[in-house]
Amino acid sequence: MKQHTELTEKAIALLKQLIETPSLSTEEDKTAVLIENWLKNYAIPITRTNNNVWAVNKHFSEEKPTILLNSHHDTVKPNNAYTKDPFKALVEEGKLYGLGSNDAGGCLVSLMATFVHFYDKENLNYNLVLVASAEEENSGLNGLNSMLKVIPTIDVAIVGEPTLMQLAIAEKGLVVCDAKVKGTASHAAHPNNDNAIYNSIAVLQWFQDYQFEKISDVLGAVKMTVSQINAGKQHNAIPSEVDLVIDVRVNDKYSNAEIAEILKNEAPCSSITPRSLRLNSSSIPIDHPLVKAGIQLGRDTYGSPTLSDQACLSCPSLKLGPGDSTRSHTADEFIYISEIEEGITLYIQLLEKIL
Repeated sequence: MKQHTELTEKAIALLKQLIETPSLSTEEDKTAVLIENWLKNYAIPITRTNNNVWAVNKHFSEEKPTILLNSHHDTVKPNNAYTKDPFKALVEEGKLYGLGSNDAGGCLVSLMATFVHFYDKENLNYNLVLVASAEEENSGLNGLNSMLKVIPTIDVAIVGEPTLMQLAIAEKGLVVCDAKVKGTASHAAHPNNDNAIYNSIAVLQWFQDYQFEKISDVLGAVKMTVSQINAGKQHNAIPSEVDLVIDVRVNDKYSNAEIAEILKNEAPCSSITPRSLRLNSSSIPIDHPLVKAGIQLGRDTYGSPTLSDQACLSCPSLKLGPGDSTRSHTADEFIYISEIEEGITLYIQLLEKIL
């Protein structure tokens, strides 16, 4: 028990260091060093690939299936509504404040502590691979997706994101599309029956009303939202086109490619083009041993509407971690110290049931 308490305290101390070390996406080199050094203090050999830090358990065997323990150490930019210093680790009334505390620093240090706990244990049923990854917040090319050809083959993954330690057994994918509504350019003083801005009214209504047919038991319906619109540069000139950005959150009943094809064929735009099709929905069977173990520990299952590094995994994956997703990307972000303590305990208990 004493060892477990010390491990938790050291994990929380690391999180405070991470908060006070800026690590915006693509700029995580300094937090990568902190993570390296923390693991080296436990005599764990680590590998650094770009700003991703990874390690395998001491008695790794190619004959065993492998579990990935993953969370990220990059953050979004702090928003202007912060009343506290986003880069100051401040504890008040049991809350640890700071940018990245909840998303996803608490998850990361909890998974790192869990990895340390199991690192040198013999005769495990699974291998463990830990990846503290970069570029999650911007879905960057040098994040977890770049590591899948570097690390050992993964059979199942636990992705650390704030879920209140409930079991997110499915996650929506994402397709972002650029669309155009065209018309005829003209002087605003003259008649124009082909005004691109007016033409966009019916198009916007179509996007608002459209319903994809397939509904997921876990993730519900596909959610499509027009999130950006841009047209015109001066008051007296009618533009020839309106640019739209469409955000589509995809359930597990569709592939991203299917969504793109449906929109190409049905959306009443002049053109619509997906930026990427690689961020697909992800899930894990409810009868998977990891999920069963979590349910036995009193955890609930649900479908997550938010995107994470699960999107780049082809294996079954479970999203699970301390903290609350609704605090992510908010001003004065925080995580409760007790949530980290519970997170480490539950991660260990969960893995003990299958390892």
